[in-house]
Amino acid sequence: MVKERSDRDDSGMSSAENREAQPFQGPVLFYNDTVIDHFTNPRNVGEMKSDEADGYALVGDPSCGDQMKLWIRVGSGRITDIRFKSFGCPGAIATSSMATSMVLGKTLEEAAELTDDDVVRALGGIPEDKKHCSLLGIMALQKAIDDYLLGRMCAESCDDLS
Repeated sequence: MVKERSDRDDSGMSSAENREAQPFQGPVLFYNDTVIDHFTNPRNVGEMKSDEADGYALVGDPSCGDQMKLWIRVGSGRITDIRFKSFGCPGAIATSSMATSMVLGKTLEEAAELTDDDVVRALGGIPEDKKHCSLLGIMALQKAIDDYLLGRMCAESCDDLS
C-alpha cells in the first residue's frame, strides 16, 4: 500500500497555516507595505523659505550618499509645520516621512525624545542593512531643534543687550 503524500505536518496544519500561526521572527529582509507607502507617498515633503522656518538642518551620510534637509516651524513650543527633502534610498525617505509625521504637533521636548528605533517600530521594521538610514531623519530633526533653540537664545541675548 502506498502512503499518500500530505502537505500537513504532525499538528495537522498545512505549511501555509503553520506560517500564519507562527509569525517569522528573523531579521527583516525586505520593505514592508508601510515602508513602501511612506517611500512612494512621502509625507511632509518640500522646503520652507528661510523666513518661514524657525529651525533648519542639513545632514548626510557619506558612506551611502544619502543627504537630507529638514525645516521646522514652531508655535507655542510645538512643531506646527515640518518639511524635508531627501536624496537617498527608499529606507531614508520612508523613515524621514514617518519621523516627520510622528513629531508634527508635538512639543519640542516630545520631538527631541524620538529615536530611530521608534521610527523603525512605527514602520513595522526595515531591512537590517538599511537601519543606518533611519538615523538621517532623527539626526536632522535634532539639529533643526538645536538650530531653533540656538536662534531663540541668540535673539533673547540680543534683546537683553538693547
